[in-house]
Amino acid sequence: MEKGYVQVYTGNGKGKTTCALGLSLRAVCSGKKVFFGQFLKGMDYSELKAPSILPNFTLKQYGADRFIGKNPRKEDYEMAREAFEDAKKNLLSNNYDIIVLDEINVACYMGLISVDDIINLIRIKPDNVELVLTGRYADEKIIEIADLVTNMDEIKHYYKKGVQARVGIEK
Repeated sequence: MEKGYVQVYTGNGKGKTTCALGLSLRAVCSGKKVFFGQFLKGMDYSELKAPSILPNFTLKQYGADRFIGKNPRKEDYEMAREAFEDAKKNLLSNNYDIIVLDEINVACYMGLISVDDIINLIRIKPDNVELVLTGRYADEKIIEIADLVTNMDEIKHYYKKGVQARVGIEK
């Protein structure tokens, strides 16, 4: 890739991870290599099967098998730091065309990763690598320096009618 940009998918609506997965599918189908790192996620999601199906697609989870509440545990900080350091290593490795950092905005919002760390990661991004940052609550400083920002707005969601996350759709 001649020029890689910084994309941010944020907002309270559904579809941020799904959008990044769609971009990843398109990329690997065109011969590109993708690293998809999931912050705060350690639960079973259908996309965990993707590396066995898609060539050049690497997915790694960095999170507990539970939702993190308002009071993160020490291990949550440790897993977020591991995710960030691994993301940095992969970004600079010259092994990937696209790096997706799924839910990094939420990790930042929760104080597990600093805004300054993310901004520095963006600044050291090689010119030929696309960097995708997903998750609610994207910091304004990140939005300002990103090249593309999409805000997913929730207008209506069946979750409010009691529909739980469904395999193959939301998980």
